[in-house]
Amino acid sequence: MAKLSNMYRTMAGDSFAPRISLVMHLDDGDQTLQYEKVTWNIDGEEKGLRYGENPDQPAALYRLVNGNLRLGDVETVQPGMGLASEAELLQSGKHPGKINITDADAALGILRYFGDEPATVIIKHNNPCGVALGDNAVHSYERAYNADRIAAFGGAVGMNCTVDASTAQRIADAYTEVVVAPDFTPDALDLFAGKKNLRVMRIRAMDRLAAYEPLRVVDIASLMDGGLVLQWSFQPKRLTADELIPAETERKGERFVVGREPTEAEKRDMIFGWFVEAGVTSNSVLYVKDQATVAIGTGEQDRVGVAEIARDKAYRKAPERVSFARYGKGFRDLSETEQAAVTEEVKADKAGLSGSCMISDAFFPFRDGIDVGLNEGVQSVLQPGGSLRDFESIEACNEHNATMCFTGQRSFRH
Repeated sequence: MAKLSNMYRTMAGDSFAPRISLVMHLDDGDQTLQYEKVTWNIDGEEKGLRYGENPDQPAALYRLVNGNLRLGDVETVQPGMGLASEAELLQSGKHPGKINITDADAALGILRYFGDEPATVIIKHNNPCGVALGDNAVHSYERAYNADRIAAFGGAVGMNCTVDASTAQRIADAYTEVVVAPDFTPDALDLFAGKKNLRVMRIRAMDRLAAYEPLRVVDIASLMDGGLVLQWSFQPKRLTADELIPAETERKGERFVVGREPTEAEKRDMIFGWFVEAGVTSNSVLYVKDQATVAIGTGEQDRVGVAEIARDKAYRKAPERVSFARYGKGFRDLSETEQAAVTEEVKADKAGLSGSCMISDAFFPFRDGIDVGLNEGVQSVLQPGGSLRDFESIEACNEHNATMCFTGQRSFRH
């Protein structure tokens, strides 16, 4: 019997055409979009994607090369504005797979909101496991990586700044599948050369990431019967500090208002968390602190459940983070005395949740979801609002002297 690991060393057969066209027949005339398949030459082998989501799923990546999509007054991405589909593959021991590309794209989707502030997004299975801003490249990477060192194993790292040698060394110290950045120093590439199968992708156009924020694409989902669902890609509100005012609502003629204004630091965390939230699979709740994620809960069916999942993740992952910060090694490698000290620190700080900001992609239908965070020391909450029982959430925040703001926009992602 062949080794099961061999399935990951082979490439699925690819019969996808080198060029394809999408013709849309509209009332005001036909529109044609033309695409060409992306391939890479690695060790003399010219191939496209290694495989799809699984080794036995053929897949292909196409870049838009011609045609302008015009539907109403929506501004769309035009040919020549490629990012992940036009990445320069500087290093790769083997051809990328579909997940490598979509994870890189998911990182870019979050990075576009952070402007020139050094930012790192670590993606695993199309969801962020760690996101952080920092003073420089290595600082942002360390903060994002330490948010969830365990989930980051085998992930895709996206950065909006040049990767230097010190940052590359820390990335190389962990197991990483993909690194995407606008550029890399020669010393950084030399360090990455020791990681044979690491995909190093340079996207020079990343310096224009902010230009993509108002642009949309047609999001196409296929049904099992061959049907298609089309929608415009999601665009989260560009929140400003001035817009973040305490939540209020009216219930049976009575007015309910959150009693405390958010501080400037809390507003920064709200805005940061809102942009991270746009890249998380729903239902989701996340906790952020000092513009770094503490824990991210994804894809749960009920809101109180996902708030609990994110809370529990924080407590599971915190010992590892504190252990490396204190002793430079994993929690399991510590002595009993050292483990006790780490456990006490995690307990005292409530796994980093104390003083954090709770972000939700949809309203809380009851206060039980928001209570999960408030009971762990959450001091600020950002959510869309719009529930018939918003007054309960406001009352809950006031009981804990926490602040809360509404966005007025749901942020689902499926």
